[in-house]
Amino acid sequence: MKDDASAVMTTPPSDAFRIVDVPDPFKELAARRGAEGTFVGTDEAESPWIPFGDNAAIRHLAFDVRNNIFSNVLWIKKPGVIGTHYHRGQIVMICLEGSARYLEYDWVATPGAFIQEAPGEAHTLVTDHPQGTKLFGWMQGAIDFYDEDANFSFTADVWWFMNHYETYCKENGLEINEQLYI
Repeated sequence: MKDDASAVMTTPPSDAFRIVDVPDPFKELAARRGAEGTFVGTDEAESPWIPFGDNAAIRHLAFDVRNNIFSNVLWIKKPGVIGTHYHRGQIVMICLEGSARYLEYDWVATPGAFIQEAPGEAHTLVTDHPQGTKLFGWMQGAIDFYDEDANFSFTADVWWFMNHYETYCKENGLEINEQLYI
């Protein structure tokens, strides 16, 4: 490939559907001390939709206690509000279905839209879409929730989300999926 800014980057040519043993000087160390990746399929047995209020549910995808990171799909089932919350960490979301917005901003996220929230921001999440919305989120740090009078309600962090998942599974006779713990 040319070393100039106008060069087009392409993938290396290959027609082989086979595993390539990539040289890695730390392969043994990574096997001994690293963590394997995980996979959570679409089957609800792997991660059920768990109620989050009257009009919403969460499908948990990952819990990382070392970094206070959690990932899920938030489903607001019909037009409604999740309520005002304050972020103490970074949030990255992608709208999968329907639409969502924050009362504090003038944009509307539709399928494929990317949302990034910075620590120190407070938002009120709403959907006006007739079928609600589904949002994939990769979140770090605590989220403090407040009522409509700005009274603190609760903090949701990786421990809260793990408890949300495990309590629901135990109450409903569902097996805990260890693949969610990264």
